[in-house]
Amino acid sequence: MSCTVIFSPEAEEQLVELYRYVAEVASPEVAAEFTDAIVVHCGELKDFPQRGTMRDDIRPGLRITHYKKRTIIAFAVLDDTVAVLGIYYGGQNYEEKLDDTTDGDQQ
Repeated sequence: MSCTVIFSPEAEEQLVELYRYVAEVASPEVAAEFTDAIVVHCGELKDFPQRGTMRDDIRPGLRITHYKKRTIIAFAVLDDTVAVLGIYYGGQNYEEKLDDTTDGDQQ
């Protein structure tokens, strides 16, 4: 099964913010390499969309996977599309932000 991988606007913004953070604490080159690798990792979900851990306790159909142990990628598989819903770095509270029973604005 091969799917199309799409990024939600929130996930795209999170990648931009992650790039800015890493560029500030390391360098723009390191930031570009890191965020590009995350995009590639997400792209690999097209061939293996059922990887990761189911988190129906947070939101029906939600799955999570990790990149380099410090980054959580939240996604859902919808027919032949993998929707990347969020990219959370360094212990961010992804559970509350993705919980569909709250407004998601709380930290």
